[in-house]
Amino acid sequence: MNPSPKHLHIPVEHTTLANGLRVVASPDRSAPFVTVGVYYQIGFRLEPHGRSGFAHLFEHMMFQGSENAGKMEHIRLVNSSGGMLNGTTNYDITNYFESVPSNALERVLWLEADRMRALKVDDENLRNQRDVVKEEVRVNVMNQPYGGFPWLDLPPVAFRNWPNAHNFYGDFADLDAATLTDVQKFFHTYYAPNNAVLLMLGDFEPSEGFAFAKRYFENIPPQPLLPHADVSEPPQTEERKGEVEEKLGPLPAIAIGYTLPARGTADWFAAGILDRVLHGGRAGRVYRKLVLEEQIAVDVDGSADVFDTNGPTQMVTRIFHKPEFTSEGTVAIFDEVIEEIQQKGIALDELDPVKVKFRSDYYSMLEGGMGSYMPRFGLMHYLACFTLFDGDPDRVNTILDGFLGVTPEQVQAFARKYLVPRNRAVLVRRPVVPGGAR
Repeated sequence: MNPSPKHLHIPVEHTTLANGLRVVASPDRSAPFVTVGVYYQIGFRLEPHGRSGFAHLFEHMMFQGSENAGKMEHIRLVNSSGGMLNGTTNYDITNYFESVPSNALERVLWLEADRMRALKVDDENLRNQRDVVKEEVRVNVMNQPYGGFPWLDLPPVAFRNWPNAHNFYGDFADLDAATLTDVQKFFHTYYAPNNAVLLMLGDFEPSEGFAFAKRYFENIPPQPLLPHADVSEPPQTEERKGEVEEKLGPLPAIAIGYTLPARGTADWFAAGILDRVLHGGRAGRVYRKLVLEEQIAVDVDGSADVFDTNGPTQMVTRIFHKPEFTSEGTVAIFDEVIEEIQQKGIALDELDPVKVKFRSDYYSMLEGGMGSYMPRFGLMHYLACFTLFDGDPDRVNTILDGFLGVTPEQVQAFARKYLVPRNRAVLVRRPVVPGGAR
């Protein structure tokens, strides 16, 4: 088996407008649609102190109308064109995207430019969307079994710097204290063309797409950009532990997170491969050990966000274990999985199939993503991340080299260096409902 990389040849063209807006085009004539995205370099961890929840609030505010498109008009016009749209908030970005028949490209670009230039930020929209966001948190997090586990629970345990450790949905007190002036300032500070990238993918001519981008976006004035939030973490010297109550679910749960090395380093590539060794579904070592062999856990999964984060992040394992076993005993069995890799390493006949699956998953993401309901979402998303974080959208064609070139020796060395107690946080979520464990 030879998982050595063969470079992709995805067409990528890019330019920067006079106002600093980066524009990326990737034509594909295989189907008569286009996918458009605007990614702003503002996410959960980049929002200012005292403004927690603003990044997510603005994901909602951006659908409340702009100067030339009234409330909900953006959604109506995309849907009436036969398209679909959405937006998400992530650690380091907030994105907005549409997929429409290719003859609606100009319409979508006009709509995106109108809200970048002149979003309707008024008291009525602020009040409404603040209440919507708070209700969303109550319904989707607070009143759900294991809501927010572990992505809301683990960072306050794992990190010491506020940008990485705070409640990413936002403190309700911060949202309630927000004035219209605060919100308008946030918009003008972060929703600027020189803090964004525009992406166009699908059935169009790049020259035409760039012309539309210039026509509708280039006259939007740039803004003085604040220095990005300092997301660096002080060195960790001890294992960090935390515990929260689970009020609705019956099973004890554990999250174990190891802090990863900096983006783009050799160790970062090794992390991506070792993540799949550990968390490759039922074939992953953690699942095999805890669920199939020891039968301690009911379910296990995990991941390492290597592609779409640009700051401290973790390789996280989630374990839901049977109540008759202790959390300490469960973590001890998990540690046996890690120690075996540290001591014996990974054989090529295990590593090569992992690389083949890694490559296959990467290709699948480029083709679909977002549950595959949004065509080429994954390609758009990676192009945006490589542009904003690495300054090079063409990395989409070469990034696999680093992952597929990882050796067994690098994987073992990574495990010995990073998968150690002094570099991890362990969060226990204990149930309080009848039948749960204490």
